[in-house]
Amino acid sequence: MVLPTPSSSGVDAGATVVALVTPAYWQDACKHLAKRDRVMRKLVASHGHACLQSRGDAFTTLARSIVGQQISVKAAQSVWNRLMALLGHDQAEFRGPLAVPTVLSMKPEQLRTAGLSLRKAEYLQDLARHFEDGHVHVNHWARMDDEAIIEELVDIRGIGRWTAEMFLIFHLMRPNVLPLDDAGLIKGISMSYFSGEPVSRAEARDIAEAWAPYRTVGTWYLWRSLEPLPVEY
Repeated sequence: MVLPTPSSSGVDAGATVVALVTPAYWQDACKHLAKRDRVMRKLVASHGHACLQSRGDAFTTLARSIVGQQISVKAAQSVWNRLMALLGHDQAEFRGPLAVPTVLSMKPEQLRTAGLSLRKAEYLQDLARHFEDGHVHVNHWARMDDEAIIEELVDIRGIGRWTAEMFLIFHLMRPNVLPLDDAGLIKGISMSYFSGEPVSRAEARDIAEAWAPYRTVGTWYLWRSLEPLPVEY
């Protein structure tokens, strides 16, 4: 599925409201998971009313991923709300893409007042510069495989494999991403499959084999088992 291609220079935040996009494969994935995995069958039945959604804007998704690094979903949303207020947006109404020039207009010290660490503030501005200067190949991502996109994104300061995988899931909505560095995924597998016992990456990978080619969807439902409110990036 090809998503709307965002502008590499950002969009005037007040000019548009983004319609959230959902993946066309979701219902097929749910049927596959329910058939192959009894735990997934229960989770799909419990949370089947919701599904993955994309804002369709690459810069906003990556910015939200940076904000959410190493903090809880609730804390990340709180910081994002304060950041939106700082940038002049009413969070209750604003659903549009975050504009690159808006972020570049702020100093890191100003961004910190929203609750960001200095490092995350610097990461956001470095990300904005990459988009402003055309150093990311936005128009090519739909045709690139997952690992090629990850390789490109991790060259940006502050973006590691986890953040790149969140981008694959929440922006490009790739169906078969398994983010083994994600604490929520590991905890979800531990709680749902191992009665809370510690789980190795190898064990998590083995469990997720049954979900292929929809490991993204299996991951999403395990997140729901821990956080009923769907995360947004």
